[in-house]
Amino acid sequence: MNKQPVSGARRRVPGRQTLFATTAVAAAVAAALHFGVPTQNANAAAAPLDQSIPPASVQIAPPSFATLIEAVQPAVVSIVSNRPMNEQTTNLGEQFEWPEGSPMQKFFEEHFKQGIPRGMPAPPMQGMGSGFIVDAQGWVVTNNHVIDGAGEVTVILHDGSRHEAAIKGRDPKTDLALLKIESSKELPFVRFGDSDKARVGDWVVAVGNPFGLGKSASAGIISARGRDIQSGPYDDYLQIDAPINRGNSGGPLFDASGRVVGINTAIFSPSGGNVGIGFAIPSSLAEPVIAELRNDGRVRRGWLGVHIQSIDESLAESMGLETQKGALVASVEPGSPADRAGFKPGDVIVEFNDAQVENARALPKMVAGTDKGDIVTVKVWRDGERKSLAVELGSMPGEEVLAMRGQDAEEQATTGLGLSLSTLSSEAKQRYRLSDDEVGVLVVDVDRDGPAAEQGLQRGDVITRVGRTRVTMPDEVVSEVRRAAGEQRKTVLLLVKREGVSRFVAVPLKRS
Repeated sequence: MNKQPVSGARRRVPGRQTLFATTAVAAAVAAALHFGVPTQNANAAAAPLDQSIPPASVQIAPPSFATLIEAVQPAVVSIVSNRPMNEQTTNLGEQFEWPEGSPMQKFFEEHFKQGIPRGMPAPPMQGMGSGFIVDAQGWVVTNNHVIDGAGEVTVILHDGSRHEAAIKGRDPKTDLALLKIESSKELPFVRFGDSDKARVGDWVVAVGNPFGLGKSASAGIISARGRDIQSGPYDDYLQIDAPINRGNSGGPLFDASGRVVGINTAIFSPSGGNVGIGFAIPSSLAEPVIAELRNDGRVRRGWLGVHIQSIDESLAESMGLETQKGALVASVEPGSPADRAGFKPGDVIVEFNDAQVENARALPKMVAGTDKGDIVTVKVWRDGERKSLAVELGSMPGEEVLAMRGQDAEEQATTGLGLSLSTLSSEAKQRYRLSDDEVGVLVVDVDRDGPAAEQGLQRGDVITRVGRTRVTMPDEVVSEVRRAAGEQRKTVLLLVKREGVSRFVAVPLKRS
């Protein structure tokens, strides 16, 4: 069975066939409820009901969601993000089809074959998304992918007014971002609800900006909980059938009381259009992340330092486990908290901080919910018996993105490269299409006005050496840059790898 792509929320305009089908289904359901459902064989005796199962209580949809939508819609916003056009997308001649021999075909081949002509500025790419206000002072929640890579972000309020937004924090691992806009008046806002209490079958309403139309609402039910769509280490999506499409990303999902129980993020689609399977980040996951972004601008998660895998029946049998519960340690990162605590490949983590580890998916969330520096007890299955290990959790390297921008004169002399760096996690390798054995430090952002950008460095580049020193961690890059500045050098030499090709780049060291 082919796996269908999961993409950011997209739009599909419903037609009459959809309306008619929905009406027909509603009529059929009403008829079944009123008249009963006939058996396959009318002459056969009806099978007795299982008396242990109570009759289902069927609640028909409310006559209208209008009151709810009118109450919450003023707090829902549209988001416009402007991104610099990528060089790979600037070959305008390939974006049009001209009749063979057309003068326009010849013109584009001659003047645009190599992209936008010299001296012509590349137009910015514009993205559309949704968001919602969670505070009267102008704090706005959206998806990280809505504003990722944006140079400018504009929030359009329900009344049509436009406000420049500042990005106050981003968390790529949960695909959440927090923006701030300024307003002379208090703004309407909505509150988070408790997604843990939401049940499969509960009514939900999605409000957002599909295809830039704005002020659009759709209704449906929660179809499933705890969906893992392989988008990140903390996947725990609500699956919904309320239609969401391109532009709905970042918009709120409301329960029947008007509280936000989810943030619409992605759809499952073979064609790019809505097929009734959407995914929303549950509020129980989003709310604490947003709180940390508001307080600190980033999320600090605990770090254990092990690579894990699920346990199937054959693995459980070979290791003498009675069940398939737990997380199997495939490898231990050298120098990590787990390494220092004595974890070994082949250990099965069965308990973390007195809580049972149900499977490999559960462990990252348990570790991430624990603070750096906490000492926890982890129970592992090793050589046929349980063993307790005490481990002091560290801070996840991928979360501590070191911005080498410099905030004052002293810092400018040592770290003013205009780069933001991160470790090369497996997630980062997948996102930037890097090989599994890639080694180095990942460039996750480049200041357009910084010296690194002037030398051509780009997001997705991998720094493998600074001078003659191999680097694998962001702080190693920082240390070597500072060393070069301390030796009064004018430049620092970086070995940068891009698309499998390495080259040396000399980046000037700015001085106050």
